[in-house]
This record gives sequence, C-alpha cells and structure tokens, in this order.
Amino acid sequence: MIGRLAGILLEKNPPQITLDVAGVGYEIDVPMSTYYNLPAAGERVSLHTHLVVREDAQQLFGFATEAERSAFRQLLKISGIGARTALAVLSGLSVAELAQAVAAQESGRLTKIPGIGKKTAERLLLELRDRFKGVGPIAQTAPASSASDILNALLALGYNEREALAAMRPLAADISVSDGIRQALKSLSKA
Repeated sequence: MIGRLAGILLEKNPPQITLDVAGVGYEIDVPMSTYYNLPAAGERVSLHTHLVVREDAQQLFGFATEAERSAFRQLLKISGIGARTALAVLSGLSVAELAQAVAAQESGRLTKIPGIGKKTAERLLLELRDRFKGVGPIAQTAPASSASDILNALLALGYNEREALAAMRPLAADISVSDGIRQALKSLSKA
C-alpha cells in the first residue's frame, strides 16, 4: 500500500496531478479541495495517498490532510459508493462541511454535488450516521449540545473516541459546531 508520497509537482490537470518521486512519475487523482491548495508546478508536495486496486486498474488518490483521506475511506466503505463518487463528495464539500451535513442529516448539501442524487445523498447520510452509532456511550446518549455534535461528527469521519475527545479538549465551551469541527480537524491533522 502506498500511504504517502512526497516529491516535485510536475503537472496539474484537474482532478489529476503528476508527482515526480525519485524519478518516477505518479499520476494521482485529488479532490478539488486539495487541488486548489497545491503549489505551482516545480514545487515540492507531500500527499497522503490511498491506492485502489481493481481487476482492470490501479488508481492512486492523494489528499492534503489525513482528515480528507480518512473521510474518503469512510465513503468507500459504503455499498455502491466508488472512488470517483467519494472524490466528487470531497471535491464538493470540505471534511468539516461533510461532518456538519452528516450531523444535521442535511441531504440538500449533498445533492448539490454533481453525480449525487437524492437517494444517494440519503443513503450516504444514513450509512455515515450509522457508522458512529454505538461507538461508545457518549455517541449513544448524546444530548443536543454543540460538544456532542462535534464529537459525533469526528466519530463519523472515522476518528476513534480517544482521538476525538483529545482534539476537543482545547475548544471553548460555547464554540459553535462548525467552528468546533474545523478547529478539532486542524488539531487532528497536525497530530
């Protein structure tokens, strides 16, 4: 498995880039959130990667942050959601926005993404919500507060309860859900 690549950015052709790593050019598909944060061609880049091996192809996907890669992997676990659809979701929504949509069960945010219809959006929300149901007592008995919403969003993105709670410790008690998720994800991406 190729988990991370660091090298020189050769080409940028959305959604694909070519990365030169020690003389080998890797073609990597990236979500637009990562693409827009890439430096100019010729600059050094480091990406978290996910390799998808199929009978007829091998595809390499790259992400600027571990949170993006984790969300991509959570999306791939959903029946009927392939790598292209998962990439489209992460191109249309940031990880924090996806977490908010899942926490609030807002299918409208997902249907704005090209290729995601109402039924697919509802299935995504249901499956992602079900993934963090029962991941500990806090998720099961969470009251309607911003802290529990932030925790549930982090759990939905694949972080375990220990990581999520550690990322939430420095947050202010009166922080909004969106700001809390954003700050917690920044904290987790630095770890």
